[in-house]
Amino acid sequence: MAASPGPAGVGGAGTFHGSSPSGFAFDSGLEIKTRSVEQTLLPLVSQITTLINHKDNTKKSDKTLQAIQRVGQAVNLAVGRFVKVGEAIANENWDLKEEINIACIEAKQAGETIAALTDITNLNHPDSDGQITIFTDKTGVIKAARLLLSSVTKVLLLADRVVIKQIITSRNKVLTTMERLEKVNSFQEFVQIFSQFGNEMVEFAHLTGDRQNDLKDEKKKAKMAAARAVLEKCTMMLLTASKTCLRHPNCESAHKNKEGVFNRMKVALDKVIEIVTDCKPNGETDVSSISIFTGIKEFKMNVEALREDLYFQSKENLSAALEVTLEHTEDFTDSAYISHKHRERILELSTQARMELQQLISVWIQAQSKKTKSIAEELELSILKITHNLDELKKELHRTATQLAADLLKRHADHVVLKALKLTGVEGNLEALAEYASKLSEQKEQLIETCRLLRHVSGTEPLEITCIHAEETFQVTGQQIISAAETLTLHPSSKIAKENLDVFCEAWESQISDMSTLLREINDVFEGRRGEKYGYLSLPKPMKNNANLKSLKPDKPDSEEQAKIAKLGLKLGLLTSDADCEIEKWEDQENEIVRYGRNMSSMAYSLYLFTRGEGPLKTSQDLIHQLEAFATEGLKLASSVQALSKQLKDDDKLMLLLEINKLIPLCHQLQTITKTPLPNKVFLKVDKCIIKARSMMAILIQLLSLCYKLLKKVESRWVSVTNKDTMDGK
Repeated sequence: MAASPGPAGVGGAGTFHGSSPSGFAFDSGLEIKTRSVEQTLLPLVSQITTLINHKDNTKKSDKTLQAIQRVGQAVNLAVGRFVKVGEAIANENWDLKEEINIACIEAKQAGETIAALTDITNLNHPDSDGQITIFTDKTGVIKAARLLLSSVTKVLLLADRVVIKQIITSRNKVLTTMERLEKVNSFQEFVQIFSQFGNEMVEFAHLTGDRQNDLKDEKKKAKMAAARAVLEKCTMMLLTASKTCLRHPNCESAHKNKEGVFNRMKVALDKVIEIVTDCKPNGETDVSSISIFTGIKEFKMNVEALREDLYFQSKENLSAALEVTLEHTEDFTDSAYISHKHRERILELSTQARMELQQLISVWIQAQSKKTKSIAEELELSILKITHNLDELKKELHRTATQLAADLLKRHADHVVLKALKLTGVEGNLEALAEYASKLSEQKEQLIETCRLLRHVSGTEPLEITCIHAEETFQVTGQQIISAAETLTLHPSSKIAKENLDVFCEAWESQISDMSTLLREINDVFEGRRGEKYGYLSLPKPMKNNANLKSLKPDKPDSEEQAKIAKLGLKLGLLTSDADCEIEKWEDQENEIVRYGRNMSSMAYSLYLFTRGEGPLKTSQDLIHQLEAFATEGLKLASSVQALSKQLKDDDKLMLLLEINKLIPLCHQLQTITKTPLPNKVFLKVDKCIIKARSMMAILIQLLSLCYKLLKKVESRWVSVTNKDTMDGK
């Protein structure tokens, strides 16, 4: 998703990054070990169930009985490991010790029972044909298996409570240290406390990252990602904002800037606790209004249900549901940024929907009293008409919101206002500051309203959450940039004030980039691609007996390795934004060079998400497959660029060939690295691959820019030659 948490350095205090893909899993608690043992245990119990699922008079061969015995022994061993972990959790959590120990004892007894009942040494009654009769106590195994599943579930639920307790404790530690940071008066004391704060944030990141990966509810997962993204970005802001306050203690705008950061972090910390405990403070409920697309979807389901049941619901409820949905379209029609053409079309379709509903209700009433074929056909026609009308309304709303967003992103891609604010700050020009602060506020309002409209057409709950997060980020960051710029303008020679403004501007630029990704994802969902934009994200299936894949065993990086991967990933993510900007310049979006470049950019973005523990790549194996596809796409791009070079003059051709000759060796090197087994050194392999991918992306950006300019040059030369021929003909 576009607003999910990513890597960010926190001075010397560590890196906020805890949600890691498998192959880079952090051992953040005993609960992780418990899940690992459970994942081994449950398939074995399933095998037991399959093997003993037989008729009482059937016979089993020695081979089958030996298989049963092996599975029974494996279950008992796995239970033993599970119980050890459970007992360790119990010893560290006295309030749950008794409950966990009871569940562990039950699990141990069940494991021993299964091992005993599947032991072929107890079966000493062979038949004359060489086969052995199956267990006489099949029900005993089934009971033991059920007891085992029950006790394992109990331990996991209790372990889950332990993890929630760990997250709450970690949050409380962070809050306590934050309070100390807010009150600190000396720079030396601040450095000491911030170092402790950084370590606590790393611990909190690991715990919440693992929790985010475990969440099954996509809406909760998106909320957790948004909250963690806020904490990640605010950690660096807190550092520079606090240092600015210490350097300029009497500056009101500096204090305002710092307070904004602290307040936002506290809200994000509370949001994490709401998600993990599944309850809001003071019994509050979620008051966020339903989106238009969700309203239309639910309304259509209710209308279509009339085909099966004419008394499914009341006419009043159906009318009220449509009215509520259409009221939300006022967010579009009341917007100052929507064109007159779009506004009129939305109003027209809304009016038509109301009329179609009245017609449907009229036919519906007749259908309840008359059971004729003609009435049934008329009802079907009315249902089709209103659903078609609402589909047209959806298309118009989507077109309106996405076009507005695309235009806005294009208009502000150069960040002219941010650059002007930095310049006026260094110059100490208060008059210019007021002018550009007003322009940024106007830009902020446009972005906020656009996020609000995008939420209505997002199509999924996680994307709705991302839109809300983007809206909140623009709202808060816009104000903070202005206060940071004001501080710099009042103290134009202050290096720390300048650094502080840079940090907030980077956060703004990052959110603009995330919004561009969000827009692509919304379009994907609307067009039915759901994130697989160009097909290449469908990873190649792993081949059987692939030695390279077997070598990818979990590798636990230390904090330095973790920080390095995070930093490499961040740089790769920034390069994808630059590549997308170059791609948008091309008028012909179906050009082969553009297509391969777009594929490489999106693949690189998936690699970047992997370093954050996000996105479609879940394991190290997925990563290797994606890197192989990335290298292949790079070679295809090189081939297309070579074809273009044949149309160019010698000097221009040489420029292109120089860049191609840099790209092709990198593609081959990346292919070699992905195919080279490095047992127990997954981190080293990933490190090398990301570095190669980053170099390839840098060359891609150069090639896209160069090819675009050279194609323009070729076109202009062709036009001039055509014009000359025309004149000569006359």
